[in-house]
Amino acid sequence: MENTMMNQESRSEYDVRQDLLLRGLLAAQDDVWRIFRVMSEFIEGFTLMAKQKNLVSIFGSARLKPDSRYYQLAVQVAQELVKHGFNVLTGGGPGIMEAANKGAQEQKGDSVGVAIELLATEESANKYIDRGRLITFRHFFVRKVMFVKYAHGFIVMPGGFGTFDEFFEAITLVQTKKTKKFPIILMGSEYWKGLVDWIKTTVLQEKMISPDDLDMFYVTDDPVEAATLIENFYKKHVMITNF
Repeated sequence: MENTMMNQESRSEYDVRQDLLLRGLLAAQDDVWRIFRVMSEFIEGFTLMAKQKNLVSIFGSARLKPDSRYYQLAVQVAQELVKHGFNVLTGGGPGIMEAANKGAQEQKGDSVGVAIELLATEESANKYIDRGRLITFRHFFVRKVMFVKYAHGFIVMPGGFGTFDEFFEAITLVQTKKTKKFPIILMGSEYWKGLVDWIKTTVLQEKMISPDDLDMFYVTDDPVEAATLIENFYKKHVMITNF
């Protein structure tokens, strides 16, 4: 009787181990297939983006409506970029992204969008992206590569966590020399004041960054100044992809 119970316990432990092994194998198999899905996204993205020229990425909140002052500012800065010889790249959604694509189209510049699949209100691409210049990604990190690799400047409008992410990723890549230096501009001095003050005081005073790191970005409220800053930068630097 005792031996029978031990055998039953051993079989139970064996079944558990086999189940865990099977789950591990299935998970590994799924990860392998995920690699190919990611590769296909990169190939599709590189194929489209390599055809685009003189792109500047504009970031900002998807939640802002057309009557927002920042929406109107995004339209204006996109128009100025086109006037200065640049085209516009956005995340393809509503809000600031829509405004930037709208401004680019109105000024007859190229209007490009790299959207993301989301189960939220901002999943739909806006209507101001040129035909043949929209691509939708499943993975955020693939999409972010497109922003950094093919953009020759970042205009960072007021936004939330996603906007913060793009801003800090850009200055981190420049700081660590993982990409060449390129213009990074915060637009909306009132909105960004608290963050910039914190960086210039607390972060700098605690020696978490160097004084020179503050030169990696600009702050302005003027669309003409923003476009001119980027134009002047490329009078001194060759316009190539960032990596």
